This record gives sequence, structure tokens and C-alpha cells, in this order.
Amino acid sequence: MTDSTDKVLMDRLAEAARTGSISRRSFMNYAMAAGMTSTAATGLWTTSAKAAPTRGGTFRLGAHDGNTSDTHDPGTYVTFSMIQLVHTFRSFLTLIEPDGSLGPDVASEWSASPDAKEWTFKINDRATFHSGNKVTAADVIASMNHHRGDDTTSAAKALLADVEDIVDNGDNSVTVKLGSGNADLPWLMTDYHLPICPANDDGTLNWQSGDGCGPYKLTNTEFGVSYSLVRHDDWHLEGAYFDAIELIVLNDPNARQTALVTGDVDAITQLELKTLALLQRDPNIEIDNVPSAAAITMPMLCDTAPFDNVDVRNALKLSVNRDELIEKIAFGAATMGNDFHHSPAMPYWPDDIEQTPYDPDQAKSLLAKAGAEGLTVNLSVADSVYSGAVDMCVLYAEHAKAAGITINVNREPNDGYYSDVWLKKPWCAVQWGARPTPDVMYSLAYKDDAAWNESRWQNERFNELLLQAKAELDDTKRAEMYREMAILAKDDGGTVIPFFPNFVYARRKNVQHGPDLAASWQMDGARACSRWWFEG
Repeated sequence: MTDSTDKVLMDRLAEAARTGSISRRSFMNYAMAAGMTSTAATGLWTTSAKAAPTRGGTFRLGAHDGNTSDTHDPGTYVTFSMIQLVHTFRSFLTLIEPDGSLGPDVASEWSASPDAKEWTFKINDRATFHSGNKVTAADVIASMNHHRGDDTTSAAKALLADVEDIVDNGDNSVTVKLGSGNADLPWLMTDYHLPICPANDDGTLNWQSGDGCGPYKLTNTEFGVSYSLVRHDDWHLEGAYFDAIELIVLNDPNARQTALVTGDVDAITQLELKTLALLQRDPNIEIDNVPSAAAITMPMLCDTAPFDNVDVRNALKLSVNRDELIEKIAFGAATMGNDFHHSPAMPYWPDDIEQTPYDPDQAKSLLAKAGAEGLTVNLSVADSVYSGAVDMCVLYAEHAKAAGITINVNREPNDGYYSDVWLKKPWCAVQWGARPTPDVMYSLAYKDDAAWNESRWQNERFNELLLQAKAELDDTKRAEMYREMAILAKDDGGTVIPFFPNFVYARRKNVQHGPDLAASWQMDGARACSRWWFEG
């Protein structure tokens, strides 16, 4: 056959796969007869057939990082299993699409005033709670107000601190009024703390019932253990191809991986990277390796000795060999960090900032200046933080010995790590999920009064720039502000950021997904349950 004939045949085969009019076996036979290798034919089938998802089956997902202290209160969400769950049974005003763009969810459209101080969100007329009630403006307002005010305990309080009022326009839309412009507000509405829940008659939020307007309805909840769900047939978006979902908390990475290999689950989060090569040889398993803006952070409490001394903080930043961590812990599946929480996957990336080197001699000099020679510090970590997290900290401790620093690595229990260790112990290791913009990340983790200011860092200039950048509509000026903020965090901040890890997770061969995978969270932006399907 000629090349043009081959192309016509391949196009017809791809179209047949897209429309579901050919089986996988027939597709492979025809493609290989046309001269394609089995690998190329499999790739063409995968990318073509994904456009024609099939319905049915129970999807069993083994998820890491679940605690018995988890609750349905969206203001308290912190563990990944709850992040996965909330994207499965609740919905948000907006969402991040698989290609990384911003898309509609409960809000079908939105618009801003010229100064970005007022944003109007129109509610999708089809959005319905699992209880049968339509989603109204009152529900949206209660869902936002749950995170506002002096009495709220929500971790998202800082994100909505500039909201002055939220108005019901009487036409199935709401207007959010801000004290100053915020060009990122529609992106901010994707934050996992901000799902839309039903309102009580007094305007408070009914989060306790577990009612939601997402693709699946909860039928059983055992926090930190497992969750059962069935399809919400009145969901307002496309997807929800599985009939039911079983989300099983498997904190132990070996147990998680074994469950996938034996077929006890259909997909798992966060692979054990040191066995990645072995798992890739299993013909029944598919690996997804997605670069992301997620981050491994090691926050030091800047109001607690010895971390209240900037020279000590910078000495610790100079005492980690990031190249070796990426090679031996992340197995190359990561992007190097530079001690500011802004990754190349985010807009306004400042790519000209000098990389913090591994320099034990300079670290020694800074410790001498601080009067802290022979420094001994404790670093808390748990297995559930990241695949190889404990080994990562042990290797860091080896690096630091060259600077005369002793790092005692304290292995903490997985259960309760984010409630008992993070934000409480002076130095610990943490994994942050990706955020869509630097403003969202800095507002959550660096703003002076943020509930999740994990290093308790206070920098007046940084906070001044944060406010200015929110309202700046000139991209060039905004980029300059984020660059200065990054330098401040790098040179004065209290967080060591060794790298930005890829999201590496796995599924059984019969589990399919689209050509793009969202990099906002593991498992396709934590939406695998509603976006994926079983091969027909």
C-alpha cells in the first residue's frame, strides 16, 4: 500500500474506534496488517477509542493519605483521600479541565467588572443536589460564607479574605464583590475547600449530611477507611461513566501496589517509585506519569528557635543535594525546587532566579555567623507524605553532615500526621497539591495571616506585593511582582523546597481515560472517578 492509502486506512480505523464501531481485537488486526507495529497500533487505539467512553461497572480506587479524623466539613479538608472524595461527590463553581484550562462546573459562565472587583457567576440550571433539590444562589452564598468571617475555622479563610459581599441577583446568579481587584478569582473557585453544599434556612451550611451536587452520591462513609458511592443520574456535566465507586484508603504503599497487581483495585494513587520499573513490566498495568505544580516542602517554624534565625534557615537550604534527591528518591520524576513555592507549571514562572546550590561550606559559614555551629535539629516525616518520603529525609540528613549539621529524622504515624504534626512541630516534610496560579499558592501558604502559613513566615514586603499582584491586570508588571516575591521567599523564607514531584499513579489495563490528564491533583485532577471508564 502507498503512504496515502495507509493514512486513509488509519484515519478510518481511528474513526471506527472513536465511534465504537470496531472491537479492539479487530482494530489491532487491521492496523498491524497495514504495517503498524503492535506498540504503535496500541497507541492509536488508546488515543482513538478514548473518545468513545463506555458506561458501567464499579471502579475501585486505592487512595493514599486518609485519616480517621477526616470530616465532611470542607473547611477542614487536608488529606488526599478527602480531596479525591470531594471531587467525586461534590461540585465547585469552576473546574480545571484535563488540558489545564479553566472550565465551568456549577457556574455555567462568569464575567468581571473592568477593575476585577466584581465577579458574576451564573448557576447552571441543571445543577441538582443528591437530595433532589436544585442548586440555588442561596446555596452558593452559604458555601462561600462558610469560609468567611472572624469565627470561621476554615483553612480557606485567607482565600476569601478580600470578599466584602456576595449578592443574590435574583436571576440564578451571584455577584462576588471584592475590596480590591482579583484577576484570579474564577481560578480560586476550583480550590478543594470550596465545594457547593446545600444551605440551611438560616443561611449556614449543611455540610454534615454529606449531600452534594457532584457526579456520585455517597451511600456509605467510614472516614479514613472507605467510601461507597453510586452515580448521580442528574449530574449537570458529562462523564460519570462508572455505575458505582469504591474509594478505599490504603496508606501503606506496598499494600496499595499489591492490591493493584492482584486486581483487588482498579487504580491506585501515588506509586512507590523505587519499584516503578518493575511495575512497568506488568502487562496488565498502565502507568501515568504527569509533571505538575505539586511540591515537596519542608517548612521551619520561623517563630521557633533555631529557625527564627534567617542564617540558620538558609544554611539548611544550602545543605540539601537536590540533584541526588531527584535521582535516588524521585527516580527522575520531578522538577528541581528553589525554595519558593512557584513551579514552572504555573503562569508567571521566574526562570532567571539563580538556583540554590548544594554548598556545605557556605552553610557552615552561615551557621558560624548565627552562632549555631554543630547544629542539631529534628525533622518529622511520615510514609504517606510522598513515595520514599522517609528515605528522602534520611538522605538529606546525610547531605547535611558535610555542613556539620545533625538532622534527626523522626518517622511519624501516617494517621493524624496533618492534624498532629504539620503546623505544630518545628520542622516537618509535607506534600502540597498543585495550585493553578501563584496567587492561590501564596495566599494559602505564605500570607501573613493564612491559616496554612506553614512556616509562620512574616515578611511585610512580600504581603504588600501579594495584594498588589492580585489586582494587577498588566501581565508584565504582575510577573515582576511574582519574581520579587519568589526572591524574598527564597532568601528570607522558612521553607526548603527540594523538588516538584510528578504525579505518578497506575491503573489496570482495562481502565481508560482521555488524551490529557489534569496536573492539578493526582488521578486526573482528582476526577478519575468521573472522567475515566472501563474499556468496552
